[in-house]
Amino acid sequence: MSYWEHARPVRRVRALDPEAIARAAVRILDVSGIDGLSLRALANALETAPASLYSRINGISDALDLALDHALERDGVVQRAVREEEASEILLSLYRHLLEHPWAVQVIAMRPPRGPAYLAFSECLSERLGRSGAAAPLSIAYSATNLVIGSAITHRVARLEPRTPGDASVAPVYEELRRAPHDPEEVLRQALHVLLANA
Repeated sequence: MSYWEHARPVRRVRALDPEAIARAAVRILDVSGIDGLSLRALANALETAPASLYSRINGISDALDLALDHALERDGVVQRAVREEEASEILLSLYRHLLEHPWAVQVIAMRPPRGPAYLAFSECLSERLGRSGAAAPLSIAYSATNLVIGSAITHRVARLEPRTPGDASVAPVYEELRRAPHDPEEVLRQALHVLLANA
């Protein structure tokens, strides 16, 4: 269940601010990844007792939800999406964001993001695709964001690909082609162009 399905009302004057929890969680996640985020680590970063966190969240999954949405909003992805006319540029902005926060793709894989920033991003992308004449805007949005997420996951490996030897006797055409330098973002840009042009 997403944090936003059961967000707890403030019952105490000194209750922790969800925004503060989100900021602290993003700092920990950016340094240590998902394995480094625990209630104890979060409480230490907020200079409070772990039990105090339960005034606002049910557990680590809520902290991940808050961090995911906060990072997207803080990085300006939603604001850029609102300004952009082209769906491909909106999606490339998301890609760059996910490279900055590799843990985010893991959180997205756990359950659909339902925070206000992610919903605003999804609304903007769906609206642009609909305006461009896509017959099935939501299906295209899902396909395109999955392409972006997969590209973000494999970004590091894609950089290693040209330097990693293979067996030309098994895959001679592939071995010849893979040696050519390529930029992962440009590969994604071309793939998005094909996908969106045929929407």
